[in-house]
Amino acid sequence: MRNGFFYSLVFALLTSASIAVVAAPAVVPNTDKAMMVSDTVATSTSEKVDLNGADAATLQKQLSGVGEAKAKAIVAYRDANGPFASVDELLEVKGIGKAILDRNRDKLEVN
Repeated sequence: MRNGFFYSLVFALLTSASIAVVAAPAVVPNTDKAMMVSDTVATSTSEKVDLNGADAATLQKQLSGVGEAKAKAIVAYRDANGPFASVDELLEVKGIGKAILDRNRDKLEVN
């Protein structure tokens, strides 16, 4: 008899907890902020980086996979060999491979 009472109490407790969860108001996520963030990201990535005019800090900041050393290598190559004739010439810089070039091709331009 004692076990029956205990199980009834546990059942009542679990039932009331599940009803409370089901009856709780649904939380609607606020998507206004997320849309504003994506608009900002889209605006900042639409600017192209000029390989012949950008300094090492700009190259490092704007290009994916390009850190301080690779950015300095790009500037050093440009200083030693003159301005870049095309974006593909970036492959001649030590440390810049096809994967990095392909990842950043749409961000680069040569003026």
